[in-house]
Order: sequence, then structure tokens, then C-alpha cells
Amino acid sequence: MAQAAQQQYEPMADSVRLALRNVLDDTRPVNPIFQNTEQRLDWLAQMSKRLSKRIPAFSDRIQLIKVIRYEAQRAGLDPQLVFALIEVESNFRADAVSSAGARGLMQVMPFWTDLLSNGDPRQLLEPRINVRYGCLILRHYLDKENGNLDRALARYNGSLGSMTYPNLVYDRLDRNWQYRYVRRH
Repeated sequence: MAQAAQQQYEPMADSVRLALRNVLDDTRPVNPIFQNTEQRLDWLAQMSKRLSKRIPAFSDRIQLIKVIRYEAQRAGLDPQLVFALIEVESNFRADAVSSAGARGLMQVMPFWTDLLSNGDPRQLLEPRINVRYGCLILRHYLDKENGNLDRALARYNGSLGSMTYPNLVYDRLDRNWQYRYVRRH
């Protein structure tokens, strides 16, 4: 799992809090976007193969893959980056709880549930909710850092000013999660 540093509570404008709450409350079904059916099948197959040792049950694996892509896309994030972040944070363990209290796949700190929803940190152990929170938090930090991904990742980890965590995520991205769609004829 990731280093001990964790997300830190920082005051935010009411408008930002409201915008984040509205996204959390969206109950539309998971519907990731693909260029075409061929890309959808290719991407799902590649991601499934990469996750097969971590999540043996095919249906659970495919559902999680779709959730990650959908929530990343909704937040305007690269899905492969989110896969890399999850690998670093929890190694795809939905029940992971850190010594600092961060929970779930994306190791979300419980204070976010107080700030944005009903205050029940148990909801962070549900994969879709956890990934939605994690993607929203990373998007929030990316906006706060004016698009600087290094700083946003460091802020996500609570290690702003250090490149250790961003470099770890980039390493996992390069090693395990890069995807290029090559159209077949």
C-alpha cells in the first residue's frame, strides 16, 4: 500500500462542496464511453487480463473495470491513471483500511463523508462509492493545482512538495496500465 501520508482536510468554498455533493448524489447507471464496440471489447479484455490475479471472479472484475472507467471519465480523468492510483493505494482491495483510517480501493479518508454526504465512513468500502469519491477528490485537487498532476497526486496522498508518491503512481501507470487502442481491420 501507499506511504503513510493521507489526504488532509482543507476548508473549501460552499460552492465547491455543493458541486461535489451533486456529483456524489448522481445515481445514473454505470455507462463508460468508448469510441466503438471494438474498442470497448478490446479495452475490457485487456484490463480484465491485467486484473485477473487480483480479482479472480470475472463478473466482479468486469463490473469494477466499468466503474473505474465510468467514474474516471465523469471526473475528466484518465482511467488508466485511476487504475495506477488504485494499485498504489490498495492493490485493488475494496476492504483495505490504512493505519491512518483511509478506506477502500482509493484509500479515501473518512472526513470526506462528513464533508460531502451522510458521515458514514462504511460506505467507502463499497467499490463504486469509493471510486466515485476518489475520482472526485483527485479532480478537486487537480483543479486546485491548476491542472498540475504532480501536485494533485501529491495532495491526494497528503505529501505535497514531494515527488515520491506521484512517481510511484506514474511507475505503475507505465508498467501495468498503459493502453493503446489499435483498430483492427
